[in-house]
Parts: sequence; C-alpha cells; structure tokens
Amino acid sequence: MSKLSYDAITSLDRRYLWHPYSALSPQQINYPVASAQGCTLKLADGRELVDGMASWWCAIHGYNVPELNTAVTEQLDDMAHVMFGGLTHQPAALLAEKLVSITPENLQSVFFSDSGSVSVEVAMKMAMQYWHSKGHPHKQKFATVRNGYHGDTFAAMSVCDPVTGMHSLFNDTLTPQFFAERPACRFGESCDGDDILSLKTILQAHADEIAAVIIEPVVQGAGGMWFYSADYLKQLRALCDQHNVLLILDEIATGFGRTGKLFACEHAGIAPDIMCVGKSLTGGYMTLAATLSSSEISQSISQGEPGIFMHGPTFMANPLACHVALRSIELLLSSPWQDRIDAIEQQLRRELATCETSPQVQDVRILGATGVVEMKQAVDMHRLQRRFVELGVWIRPFGKLIYLMPPYIISSEQLSRLTAAIHSVVKDF
Repeated sequence: MSKLSYDAITSLDRRYLWHPYSALSPQQINYPVASAQGCTLKLADGRELVDGMASWWCAIHGYNVPELNTAVTEQLDDMAHVMFGGLTHQPAALLAEKLVSITPENLQSVFFSDSGSVSVEVAMKMAMQYWHSKGHPHKQKFATVRNGYHGDTFAAMSVCDPVTGMHSLFNDTLTPQFFAERPACRFGESCDGDDILSLKTILQAHADEIAAVIIEPVVQGAGGMWFYSADYLKQLRALCDQHNVLLILDEIATGFGRTGKLFACEHAGIAPDIMCVGKSLTGGYMTLAATLSSSEISQSISQGEPGIFMHGPTFMANPLACHVALRSIELLLSSPWQDRIDAIEQQLRRELATCETSPQVQDVRILGATGVVEMKQAVDMHRLQRRFVELGVWIRPFGKLIYLMPPYIISSEQLSRLTAAIHSVVKDF
C-alpha cells in the first residue's frame, strides 16, 4: 500500500471518521501516526513524540516489540481466527492456564471477550445468573462508588459515575444502580469506619436486591484518576461477605503491573469473586479481555437453570490475540518490571512534586507507573494537546487532569521530557 501524505490522511479522517468522545467535525485535529517504536510515535510529517499514554495504558512494553511481532507471525502461520463455539485451541488453553496461575487463587474459570467494557458486561451477567442459579433471582442490582468508570456499553455505563462517567445523556435509559461516596482515604493511609459508611449503609438496606459490588481496586481510572486506601478494599471484602453480595474487581486499567503490584487487589491482600482484565493483556497489540470467576460461581451457573452461561462473542478467544497475550505476559514476568515501575514512580515523585506550588494546581498524586496533576479548573484539552505536540510529547489530558501512564520500558530521559512538558503547560495555564 502506498503511503499517503500527512495532509491526505488528515483530510480523509476529517471527512469520514469518528474518534472517541468527539464530534465529526472538519475542525477536529487528529495527528496521523506513520509508525511507532519503543516509546516514540512518529507522525506522518516526520515529527516524533515521546508517548506518555501507552496508548490508553495498554502498550506496557512500548511499540514494535520483537517478541510480540514474532508471536503474531507464528500464530498467523497456523490460523488467525476460528469460532470458539464447539472448538478450542492451544493459545486459549495456555492463556487461560496462565491467567489462573497469576491471579488470586480462588479465580479458576476464564471467559474471553473482545474488550474491557464487554468483560464488565460479562461480569455483571455472571453475577446475576449466579444468584438466579442459587434461587435468588431478585438480586439484579449493583452497588459501586462515585467517580468510577467501567466502560461505554449499557450495563457498564450504569455503574459509571452519573456525572464524571460521561454518560449522563443516557441516564433515563440506564438501569438505576446504587452509588456510594468515593473513598476519601488516600492510598497509603488507613481507613476508618466513616470512610466506608456510605457503602455499608447501602448494603445494609439493599443487600437482598444487590448481586454484586463492582469497583476499580485502589486506582479509579477515567472517572477521576483517584488513588484510594487499600484498607477500604479490605473492609469492602468483609462487607460483601457479611451481606452475601459478590465482589467484582475491575482490573482492566490496573492489571499487569501498573500500580507496582501485578494486580491492584494485591495491595489489600484480598481476592474478588469475579475479576475483569483487559487493556495491557495483549501488550497493546490487539483487543482482548477476560472475566475470571471463582469455581463457586462457574459451577453454580453450570448446574443451575438453564445450565449454560448466556453469553458468546463471535471473536471469543481469538487465537491471534490469545497467543500474543500469552507472550506479553511471559515477557512482562521475565522482565525486571517491578524495578522499572519503582524507578518510574520515584522519578515522577521527584519531577512532578514542584507542580504543587502552582496556584492553579489542586493536587499531585503518584502511584506506580502513573502520575496525575489535577488542576483546579477544567483544561482546554485541544489547546493543551496542540501544545504538548509542539513540545514533542504525546499527553492527552481530560477534565481537570493532566496525567502520565507511560510504557514500562521508558527511559529516564524520555520520562523527563514528559514531566518537563507538563511543567511548561502548568506554568502557562
């Protein structure tokens, strides 16, 4: 295929393409990427940008990774796809075994789907079908906390924050769920009874109709980038057990090392009944997600009515994606990922700390390979985006937040370019 010019790609893009949370508009600016290598995006006009987003947090190994490129071509020689209904294959079997081996011990069953949002849908359906099989068909609702984000499909939207979840347009259509106050206790702090009182009150009053609590462990993502105490999760696990409610942990953004633990629930030393993973599962190579459940849940659904779990995506357990995911996990586990993430965390703490002195900055928070500068006022995303590109970096702010979630392989020099760009933008804000 011949290469189009920067302007030609931009022209076609503006004419035909929707982008995430955007208008179809000739004024919309989207930057054509020609190639990517390591932690660098090369635009079609030759400019190079240090990537601070890891392509929405999934390209943990960076781009054009030899081991993952090889995994793709290996699998292509056998098959790119085969239906999962009535058939199975080695990549799915080995990936399921690997996921069970690295996640909490009670999670023994794996359901593959196409995206993180769909994995949440699957988790919610699992919870409802589990209670149906146990003779409690009225347990159909969900509880969660404000400022959470779980995806853009309908069930997932219903447990996103009604305001920060960006789905208020659909509130009259979404199933009403129960929302507790966001955990106020910060990560690294203890949590007293008042911190979880809001959610405790909901469970005390409505446990007989609640199938599960769903929450992002320790790190809330697109709903606000808030880092809360692991003690909150410990108390939540105990409350769910006390009130006979399942616990779903959405590890889509936090899984595979982002917080400094392989999975964020490890900070609290707890295990969920159901866990969702996605994003960095394939190292950013293609879309794949998984919903893991306990044997109690999978066996109860299989032994109840109608005796099957009622979900089945066309591209379920795509062999190409499964093979790359398995190689990505192996690459992560064989690397010094903990040392790398610790180094990123320490550098972010050093280099972003002085942002707190700006009168325009509300808060600076760092955890693992994530750094957040929260402004007091909402930022002009498109203006800041242009400024970051001028500075030679790719950082995409939203709301009041300017944040970094770089690939784990980023060099200290590249990370300093990202933090320096944030300082420059904050200074000019």
